[in-house]
Amino acid sequence: MNQNQQKIQNPETQVAKTPQMNDRDFITDLLTTEKYLTTSYSMALHEASHQGLYQDIMKIFTETEQCQRDIYDLMFRKGWYAIEAADQQKLQQSYQQFQGYTNQFPTGGTLQ
Repeated sequence: MNQNQQKIQNPETQVAKTPQMNDRDFITDLLTTEKYLTTSYSMALHEASHQGLYQDIMKIFTETEQCQRDIYDLMFRKGWYAIEAADQQKLQQSYQQFQGYTNQFPTGGTLQ
């Protein structure tokens, strides 16, 4: 990691470092499972041909997505999940690169 990139992270909650799974290990496993489930439900939504089935899967997907977000928030609060601060120069470059694409929106370039 270069000097311009900074990690955004809360102070880490310490857990015992033993061969047995600790709270952090269990929560990491839960987050990984929830991410897998949301991806799988998303694929199922794309392929559901029956409206009732689609609605049932959508409800489950939404609940699973919220659970995934809650687990992420917990891990972030405990300092077990860090994110990297965005480089402002790269953000500006991306913005400039893609700002002209809004005229391709069906709304004629206006966001609703």
